[in-house]
Amino acid sequence: MSELPASKGSHPGDVPLVAIVGRPNVGKSTVFNRLVGQRRSIVSDEPGVTRDRIYGRLEWGGVDFEVVDTGGLLAGDDAEIPRKIFEQARVAIEAASLVVLVVDGRAGRTGADEELAGILRARGRRVVVAVNKTDSAKQENDASEFMGLGFETVLGVSAEHGRGFAELLDAVTAQLRPASSVETREREVRVAIIGRPNAGKSTLLNALVGEERAMVSPVAGTTRDAVDSWIERGGVGFRFVDTAGIRRRGRTVRKADRLSIVMARKHLERCDVAILLIDATEPVSGIDATIGGFAHEAGRSVIIAVNKWDRVRKDPAVAADFEARIRAKLKYLDYAPIVFVSARTLQRVDRLYGLAEEIFQERGRRIGTGELNQFLAEVNLHRGGLSSDVKVRYIVQARVAPPTFVVFAGTSRKLHFSFERFLANRIRDRFSFKGTPIIIKQRSRKPRKDPR
Repeated sequence: MSELPASKGSHPGDVPLVAIVGRPNVGKSTVFNRLVGQRRSIVSDEPGVTRDRIYGRLEWGGVDFEVVDTGGLLAGDDAEIPRKIFEQARVAIEAASLVVLVVDGRAGRTGADEELAGILRARGRRVVVAVNKTDSAKQENDASEFMGLGFETVLGVSAEHGRGFAELLDAVTAQLRPASSVETREREVRVAIIGRPNAGKSTLLNALVGEERAMVSPVAGTTRDAVDSWIERGGVGFRFVDTAGIRRRGRTVRKADRLSIVMARKHLERCDVAILLIDATEPVSGIDATIGGFAHEAGRSVIIAVNKWDRVRKDPAVAADFEARIRAKLKYLDYAPIVFVSARTLQRVDRLYGLAEEIFQERGRRIGTGELNQFLAEVNLHRGGLSSDVKVRYIVQARVAPPTFVVFAGTSRKLHFSFERFLANRIRDRFSFKGTPIIIKQRSRKPRKDPR
C-alpha cells in the first residue's frame, strides 16, 4: 500500500469526524452499523462491498460527532475499484479528527494491518484500535496482540454482539472533547462507602456531605438501598454512595437483607474508589475481608477507613497494632492506604476527600510503552521466580482504571502468580498507582499468521 498523499480536503460538517478504516472483511461496516444504531452500510462476507463513504451522526456522553465508513484498504492491489476505494478512504482519513482502525481478532495481526498502522502513524493521526470479533472475555488476551501496532488505545469489541462498544465510544469521545469545553469542575470521583452493618457508613456519609442525607440508626442494617450524594470541593465533584450493610449469607434471613447484598455489589461496581469502613471497636473479621474482596475483585481502588477511633483507648502502639491486624487479615489490599477517623467527631474525615482524589488520578494514569520497557530492562525479573529459560520481550499498559499491563513472554506456559505479584509490586515501586490494584496479563509468543 502506498503512503497516503497529502490532501487539503476537510470535513465540511460542524462536528468532529471519526473515520472507520481497516483492511477488507474485518467488519468495518458492522462496526459502523452498531455505532449509528441502524443498518446504514451493507454487511457482507465478500471483501470490498463498501465502496463509497457512508456517514452517520451520533451523540455519546454529551459529545456530538459524525462517523464515516470507508472501503477496505488492501496492500498491493492496483485494480480500478480498489484504487477508487483507497481514494475515498484517503479523503475520509485526511478529514477525520480521529481514526478507528478495525482489525480482526480471530485472524490475528497481519502485514496489511501493520502497513496501514504505519501509514496512520506517519500521518500523525489519532487512532483507536478496535479489535473486532472479540466475542468473549477469554479472547481479551488475544486482543492485546494488537498493542504491537503502536497505538495506546486498543479495545476488544464484537460488532455482531455489541460487546465493548460503550468502552469504544468512551475512548473515542474522550479524544474528541475539546479542551475549551471542559466543565467548571473536573470529572466527578465516584466513591462507594462499604462495610459490614453498623460500622458507621451512614454517619460517615453525613459527615462528608455536611448534612443529614442518609438515615442514621444504631440498629444494624438500617440502610436497605443506596443513597447517592454529590458535593464539590476545590473544583472536584465527589459522588458518594452509601451502600447497605453486608452480612454473611448464612445469617441473612429477611429478603430485604438479601437484596442489600446484591445492591451493595451493584453500586460498588459503578464507583471508582471504595472506602472500606472498619469498626475500631470490633475485631477485624472475615466479614471485613469478604467485603474488601468485593472491591478488589471488581477492580476498584480502595481506602481503608477505621471508624469510631474516638472510642479507642489510646497508647503509643495502638494505631500500629491495629494496622498490623488489618494487613494480616486483608493481605490482598496491601496497596490500600489506612486512615483512622471518627465520623461522629469528624476526626480526619476531611482527609478522605484529598485521598480519594489522589487515588482517582493514580487509577487513571497511563505509562508509555517506552518508559515501561526501560523499567523492564532495569529490573531483575528472575528475582521474582521467572524461569531462567523464559524471556519477557516487552510490556505494555493495555488499559487504565484499573491499570492493566500485558506481558509478552517467549513461552506458552502460564507465568506463576507469584511472578505476577512480584512484577506488580515492582511496577508499584516505580510508578506508584497508590490505592489501586494492578492487573498483570500474559501474552505468549504465537507463530505469525500468513496475511495472504
